[in-house]
Amino acid sequence: MKTNPNRPLRPPVWADKLLCRICAPHLIETILGDLHEEFNYQVGKAGLRKAQLFYLQEALGFLKPRYIKRQKSPYSTTYMISPDMIRNYFTIAWRTLAHNKVYSFINVIGLSIGLAAAMLILLYTKDEISFDQFHVNNPNIYRITSQYISPAGKKVGVQGNTGYLQGPKFAAGVPEIRSFMRYHGHQNDVKKGTQIKSETTYRVDSSFFSVFTFPLLSGNPHTALSQSKSVVISEGMAEKHFGSKDVLGKTILMKDSFDKDARFEPYTVTGVAQKSPQNSSIKFDIIIPMLTNHGEMEKSTNWFNTFMNTFVVLEPGANVKLVERKMNQVYNIDAREVIQEGIEKFGFRDKVQYSLQPYTDMHLSSDLPGDNGLVDHSNPKLSYILTGIALFILAIACINFVNLTVARSLKRAKEIGVRKVVGGGRMQLIIQFLGESFLLCLAAFIFALVLVQLTLPTFNHLANKELALSYLFDIKLILVYFALFLTTGLLAGFYPALVLSGYDPVTTLYNRMQLSGKNYLQTSLVVLQFTIASFLIIGTLTIQSQFDYLINKDLGYSDKHLVHVEKSNLTRQEAQLLRQELEKDPDIIAVAPKNGGRWFTSAKVNGNTEISFAYETVDPEFLPMIHVPILKGRNFSADFPSDSALHVLVNETFVRKAGWKDPIGQVVDFWYDKAKYTVAGVVKDYHYTDLSEKIGPQVFTMKAGNTFGGFFVKIKPGTETTSLRHIGETYTRLFPLNPYSYKFWDDENIKRYESEAKWKQIMLFGTILTIFISCIGLFGLATLSAQRRNKEIGIRKVMGASVTSITRLLTSDFLKLVCISFVFAFPLAYYAIDKWLQNYPYRINISVLIFIEAGLLAVLIAFLTVSFQSVRAALMNPAKSLRSE
Repeated sequence: MKTNPNRPLRPPVWADKLLCRICAPHLIETILGDLHEEFNYQVGKAGLRKAQLFYLQEALGFLKPRYIKRQKSPYSTTYMISPDMIRNYFTIAWRTLAHNKVYSFINVIGLSIGLAAAMLILLYTKDEISFDQFHVNNPNIYRITSQYISPAGKKVGVQGNTGYLQGPKFAAGVPEIRSFMRYHGHQNDVKKGTQIKSETTYRVDSSFFSVFTFPLLSGNPHTALSQSKSVVISEGMAEKHFGSKDVLGKTILMKDSFDKDARFEPYTVTGVAQKSPQNSSIKFDIIIPMLTNHGEMEKSTNWFNTFMNTFVVLEPGANVKLVERKMNQVYNIDAREVIQEGIEKFGFRDKVQYSLQPYTDMHLSSDLPGDNGLVDHSNPKLSYILTGIALFILAIACINFVNLTVARSLKRAKEIGVRKVVGGGRMQLIIQFLGESFLLCLAAFIFALVLVQLTLPTFNHLANKELALSYLFDIKLILVYFALFLTTGLLAGFYPALVLSGYDPVTTLYNRMQLSGKNYLQTSLVVLQFTIASFLIIGTLTIQSQFDYLINKDLGYSDKHLVHVEKSNLTRQEAQLLRQELEKDPDIIAVAPKNGGRWFTSAKVNGNTEISFAYETVDPEFLPMIHVPILKGRNFSADFPSDSALHVLVNETFVRKAGWKDPIGQVVDFWYDKAKYTVAGVVKDYHYTDLSEKIGPQVFTMKAGNTFGGFFVKIKPGTETTSLRHIGETYTRLFPLNPYSYKFWDDENIKRYESEAKWKQIMLFGTILTIFISCIGLFGLATLSAQRRNKEIGIRKVMGASVTSITRLLTSDFLKLVCISFVFAFPLAYYAIDKWLQNYPYRINISVLIFIEAGLLAVLIAFLTVSFQSVRAALMNPAKSLRSE
């Protein structure tokens, strides 16, 4: 083909313009150059037209993503997180961690323990805040509470218990109350064959299963509690009593433990319920309808009985404040006569106001906790303390990571310099170091899961929970764990990544790298670590001292070798017979009956002065048996038959409250039975309750109308086995229809401080973990320090320095930091333990010895931690260390 010599030999202009528009600027020159060269070749070979067609075909071939214009540089902005680079980061991170086993081990162990602690606390917190949340009617379930307001307008008491009347009266008078349900715990004797056992039962209204969502395995929830002699039992109780869950229509023989005239009666099983969830305030094995006491309820007009919980279900959207106002209007109208009678007869002028408490608020309520059949009330402070300890542990683990990574940075300075010289950007280095952090964190996270599984039983024991591994796989918790993983990885790795990526390559490659400016951070973090550890050591020693004080304090009476046996409605004749039979055993020292539980009432003295007091029903043997002396007057005595009708004993606190100088012969006017008693003697104060309460006024009576709730037996030391056998056989022979059980009273006194024991254990474990993680961090720093100072140590040894002086040189810097940390911990710990001890009316004095012990312990632990590496470095052959440099 011939070409026109006047026509320019060039490719289509529009094709070049298209290429300039679509291709990246940094590529267009190369692309056009290559295409034009090929075009000229094709013109000579095939002619202009074919060359232009070929050019057009080639130009269109550049319509590919990699040539498009938005790619403005030779390197993609996503290059740093491309699969290849991620693989490269992972490989480098793995090699780095594998070549530094001590460093990796310290970080993985520390982070694992920190993460495991955080996971356990998350489990605990989830369980706490999910308590009672599973009921369908939850948003509308409330408990009726009341508060007492004095005539001066001061709040004098609050309580969550009510009587028979509040539920039905308020439901009838307030349209927004859709239904109500009353609930309280009780004791029933349950008979199986010849065995009789006392079981906790719960009396409820028939609306129980419509208010609360407790599923039944069998039975109709709407009718299961509609008959007075019906009973709903748990699946556990069904298995225990009948050996099967298929027990509908079977009967259980039960009687009221506290009704002396009660006889065993058959209750028909009308429902079998699933085991109550562990995060439920209502846990039951036996439920019986309140219809059992229907006659008593019908006769009741007393608004001031408080022995049960009353729950109401409001209509959706009901105004709670308006409902409360309507409730109080109902009370003021219906109880008008009762209120007036209380004012006239008893001078009771406090005003009662009713309120509503959301059902889900009870579990963590400090003012109105669930009681009287509601269980597992929790102290919200425990959640705060546990969370604080977990955060401390996690923070210390992250501090270890930061400290060790920055301390190791000198060893990686050359690596960083080389990377920068060959073109590595700062962002690439940050991603690389963060990648190492996340890789370590991932390993720690997996190990933490194993730790959680291994320690969950111990944690459950400490926290009094039944948390299961399945809780870990809750979707919300998984999201929280993922967030925890990311946060920990960033906290631990971000700062070291910034520091390492900022090194000047020239400085690092010429080996002039120093960390002089950055040591302040390392120093501060070490001080912070040991401040936390010292704070926890002081706290643990204080709690231990307070616990020892509580369990060893002289209670003012003898609780050793004292056996307590409960027996409701024990009459004086029965008590006398029991004493005669038991004292036939020469190992029995004394026997004395006493009322069961704790009774409180009030009376007037000096005319109109009202005193509230603990009210005890005893016989003449009780006070001598427990070695409580009579300070003035006399004890009850069989020589004074009128004691049971005319006399009482009072304790020293009662005398001080009454303001009596000569208490013998003074009159105590009991308002509730309109009886007046004369004081026959003054009893020395003793701790009849636990040491969380101050000794209050106490009155002893032998009133004939009061029955006993059990008896105490003093036995000779070393005769526990034979004496208990004799007590059990005698009891069973005299009371064959009553369950028998016993307790040693000194054990019971110690059990009262289970809460303190739990706090002690939690603090101890938290402190041990904190110290352990702090110490492995210190160990790592000491190791790196010794490595950095290898040459210095070698020179010092060549110059004649001793092992002791070198060890002192290497350890002194760290010990100074520990001492400084203690200075910071001292005031913080003093403030915290002073606040905590104020919760106890009987407490230890804050002793300087505790702080000295804690300080010495912290220094000793730190010294042992760093001295190993220091001695090892000091013993190293100087020739070897100098050659290695």
